[in-house]
Amino acid sequence: MALVIYQILMILLNVVWWIIVIQAILSWLIAFNVINTYNDFVRNALYALDRMTQPIYRPIRKILPDLGALDLSPMVVLLAIYIIQRVLLPAIFTPLIV
Repeated sequence: MALVIYQILMILLNVVWWIIVIQAILSWLIAFNVINTYNDFVRNALYALDRMTQPIYRPIRKILPDLGALDLSPMVVLLAIYIIQRVLLPAIFTPLIV
């Protein structure tokens, strides 16, 4: 049972990782005017990704200082996900699985 919970948590963290990476790449493409938001698909994809990540970013943005156009909250979240995947979850679930 512990192995199943561990695998589900790892899959969910991987999904969140990729959502954040895709949102960052999409925002860079929009910022450098490679794609624009006049396209309905791009606008809806950006809106959906923004709605998914805002609850994760909001507490971090309250703590981080305002750096103008530079937003470090995705990098902080990715670092936190990495630490959870590589350090915390194995430390919690390894004694339960073995």
